[in-house]
Amino acid sequence: MSILETELKETKAEQLMTFESGNEMAAMAAAQINYHIMGYFPITPSTEVAQYLDQMKARGEHDIKLIAADGEHGSAGICYGAAVTGARVFNATSANGFMYMLEQLPVQSGTRFPMVMNLVTRSISGPLDIRGDHSDLYYALNTGWVILTARTPQAVYDMNIMALKIAEHCKVRLPVIVAYDGFFTSHQKRKVSYFKDRNAVQSFVGECPTDYHFARDPRKPVTIGAHMNGEDLTNNHFQQSEAMYAAAEVFEEVAAEYAKISGRDYPVLDLYKMEDAEVALFLLNSAAESAKDVVDKLRKQGIKAGVISPNIIRPFPSAAIRNALKNVKALLVGERADSYGANGPNLTHEVKSALQDDKENKTIVLSRVFGLGGKDFYADDAEHFFNMALEAMEKGYAVKPFDYYGHVPGKSENALKPVIEPQYGDVYKTGLIQVTQDEETKKLKVKIPPLRALTSKPKRIASGHGACPGCGIFGGLELFFKGIEGDVVVLFQTGCAYVTTTAYPYSSHKQTTIHNLFQNGAATLSGTLEAFLELKERGEVQVSDDVTFVMVTGDGGMDIGMGSAIGTALRNHKLIILEYDNEGYMNTGSQMSYSTPIGNMTSTTNVGKRQQGKAFHHKDTAQIMASANIPYVFTGTEAFPQDLVKKAAKAQWYAQHVGTVYGKILITCPLNWKSEDRYGNTIMEAAVNCNFFPLYEVEQGETTITYNPETKKKAIPLTEWLKYMGKTKHLLKEENKELLANFEKEIERRWNRLKAQHENPLL
Repeated sequence: MSILETELKETKAEQLMTFESGNEMAAMAAAQINYHIMGYFPITPSTEVAQYLDQMKARGEHDIKLIAADGEHGSAGICYGAAVTGARVFNATSANGFMYMLEQLPVQSGTRFPMVMNLVTRSISGPLDIRGDHSDLYYALNTGWVILTARTPQAVYDMNIMALKIAEHCKVRLPVIVAYDGFFTSHQKRKVSYFKDRNAVQSFVGECPTDYHFARDPRKPVTIGAHMNGEDLTNNHFQQSEAMYAAAEVFEEVAAEYAKISGRDYPVLDLYKMEDAEVALFLLNSAAESAKDVVDKLRKQGIKAGVISPNIIRPFPSAAIRNALKNVKALLVGERADSYGANGPNLTHEVKSALQDDKENKTIVLSRVFGLGGKDFYADDAEHFFNMALEAMEKGYAVKPFDYYGHVPGKSENALKPVIEPQYGDVYKTGLIQVTQDEETKKLKVKIPPLRALTSKPKRIASGHGACPGCGIFGGLELFFKGIEGDVVVLFQTGCAYVTTTAYPYSSHKQTTIHNLFQNGAATLSGTLEAFLELKERGEVQVSDDVTFVMVTGDGGMDIGMGSAIGTALRNHKLIILEYDNEGYMNTGSQMSYSTPIGNMTSTTNVGKRQQGKAFHHKDTAQIMASANIPYVFTGTEAFPQDLVKKAAKAQWYAQHVGTVYGKILITCPLNWKSEDRYGNTIMEAAVNCNFFPLYEVEQGETTITYNPETKKKAIPLTEWLKYMGKTKHLLKEENKELLANFEKEIERRWNRLKAQHENPLL
């Protein structure tokens, strides 16, 4: 036994074996470290990290304060605020969520406050794609964060532990990203070892530093992030740059220490049979594992092949790469992202740059973009890469230096097309709905026919969507659209309503439909509207009839998109903002949103001995939007169809003649509410009759209750609504009577306030 083996045996901590995914192991590491704060916002495929931690929290397995933000920008702010206070801070995100927080990241690194964030890599929209590539990771390269890359769930666990020690090291003091492949490493389960005793982990990372200018003691005031002139900023960035390069040395130190307690080694570069390799692939993360089998195959054929995969890419390991490529004749760098117009993605150029400093090196470097949007990378693909590199050994740069791999010529039959023919114009004009304005009160009067008369109006969305059985979205939306006459242009924010009706090359939408992300839907549609009006004014579009512009949001979209919606409302654009409220982030698996009622169980507000569902009351979006003084605000539900159709007709009139309208419709989500499909209408009726979801409108600043269960003698207790849903049944237990009473009191307060507004037009 060698001296090293003896030392490892003596210092190695006891470990257990499990079979888990990368997301589970990121959560495991965080729980064992027992961070102070996690500010987060759900986005696929990183959402599970917060979900697992919430499940652990409910069981009492850690003390991390989990803070659900209003969006990723907010989550980054929460994390930064906690970090400047000297707390240990953790986060996880992906793709456009990472992009949304991007502005905050250089602030954290530039002021040198440590934290650890898991970037579960995913394709950046657009077009919308939720599978894994590295297009988000490449935006991280210039944020000033140290970046570790994890190929396996085991590496995710280990690097999350190492990352904190690196981040807090006195030579570094920088935030650290642990990046691993979405849906590959994040969700695929593998055999993993983890420390039996969290004390082993906590002993390794050490005590939380206090010897820094933290904003934690009012008796020791500090100023953080002061404005700097150019000279001072240059000096600040120089120090930050030096710290980044120091992180390379610290990484090796920490990895060596970690090897002693774990028995697992993480060198700067993972080199597979590179000692005498003449042809090699340079691959990040999980793709490198697939390529190793091909190396074994080629070696049996007498071909000296190898694979290089870095464990750290910021700082970039230039010296190690130069050393690894001394004898390599041809290298193919495969990357799951592009740097458009640069003749190769980022890491290709960094590899080439590293080799420039070795004048003796003659390695031919090819670059191929692959695996975008989660396209699988198999051993056959790795073999193709090796064949390209072998060809380059013979022909040099006669082989195309840069190209995409796996692309095919477009086919005309795959052009984006609707499932059925578009419909427009007179087919959506019945003439049966009459809206007039009272000359004295200036309020609208609406006359609608019996609902059966409106059934002849075609649906706006084709039948056969891919939503869950019993989904209330489309019944609610289609009923609303029954009250809209003529053509519409609809913008859908990301959510169930959109992703279940569009899958390239097909679309279920019969009229013009646009997609944009949660945070910017209302602003986007306001731009579309104003451009349309301007083009029409100049005679550049020939449309005789007025078009109604509608933004549809839901699945928690009025959290992350609230700022954009309020800005649009304050500008008073002539459009409708329609929210279908299913009380959670249902598109990503039923995480808590701000519209989730108190005490409700979601995948990030679990029920257990330490917590009983969501800890605070739901957001009253209708009242928030009414405070923007827009001409019309309403609530509605499919369970009261005449009420909803009338309000839709009013909404159209105000949107076409006055300005912004906001409407909120309650819809059911049987899967995540844990309710039976057959009770959809019953649940919505009960929500109204118990005053949880009152039906009212705010027309030109005056509130009118359009259905009063008390005067209709339909009033029921809150418990009559709660009993239909599995997500709320725990509230009916004796041990939760105080929580239930809190919920009932808040519903009563809001209802009494609404009645007062109804009775007094000045309120």
